[in-house]
Amino acid sequence: MSNKIQIFEDKKVRTKWDAEKEEWYFSVVDVVGVLTNQETQRGSSNYWAKLKQRLNEEGSELLTFCQQLKLQSSDGKFYNTDVLDTKGILRLVQSIPSKKAEPFKVWLAEVGNERLNEIADPEKAILRGAEYYREKGYTEGWINQRMQGIDMRRKLTDEWKERGIDKEKDYAILTNEMTKAWSGLNIQEYKQLKDLKKESLRDNMTDIELTLNQLAEVTTTALSKKEKPQTFSENKKVAKKGGKVAHNAKVDFEKAVGVKVVSTLNASKKELLEQRTVMIEDVATERKPKQNEDDSEM
Repeated sequence: MSNKIQIFEDKKVRTKWDAEKEEWYFSVVDVVGVLTNQETQRGSSNYWAKLKQRLNEEGSELLTFCQQLKLQSSDGKFYNTDVLDTKGILRLVQSIPSKKAEPFKVWLAEVGNERLNEIADPEKAILRGAEYYREKGYTEGWINQRMQGIDMRRKLTDEWKERGIDKEKDYAILTNEMTKAWSGLNIQEYKQLKDLKKESLRDNMTDIELTLNQLAEVTTTALSKKEKPQTFSENKKVAKKGGKVAHNAKVDFEKAVGVKVVSTLNASKKELLEQRTVMIEDVATERKPKQNEDDSEM
């Protein structure tokens, strides 16, 4: 994710762009400050604390959409901060009586218009995504591979939507089945192998791992279009079949090159992610992942 300061009527609103989900997240405290004309951050925080209490008592669903991301504070440090996506912010606006509600909605639409322009011209989204990874210090070769992967992932999720899959949890389950089929590890095990917690697994894959993950996704997409699964169970079978194709390619690669594909390398050594084939001693058996049934999406 990338941090960005948006400006509404000369007031700063901290935001974060999630490239994977293609969604803006807004600091709730900052939005509250704008809508209620708070002069200080403390005043905004106090108002939000009281509003959260009221919403909780009312059984509002708004709080279920609220999550925390690290945003930069006025002291220059990063702290966990309550955030909402665009839909959540619109619900928040409805909960606060404010004369600025309507102009703020217009401002939100203008912020979102950047995304609409990218839909009309996909190259803009690709360029922004590439710049994000460039700023993080990834190599150009790895960035090209990652950008292709994002495109493959989008096509797969679009296909799943066509098959009636519309819940994040179901996406995670299907992704887990596919990943385990090609790599031999479920998502949680894979992340543990790379010593990850909340970080994106794909952002910590080597170029060959990304390539085989893309093969699994593009194959799953093609099989789904061909077989047209009607049930969730049928979609799981297709995901496993797609992953199996990538698994076979993985086996062939390992035999030909003499290097294990599934690697402990992560983004702490970005320069090595594009040079996986020289790391012969780095094999998946170095760190035994624990079994964990609570898997999450990459």
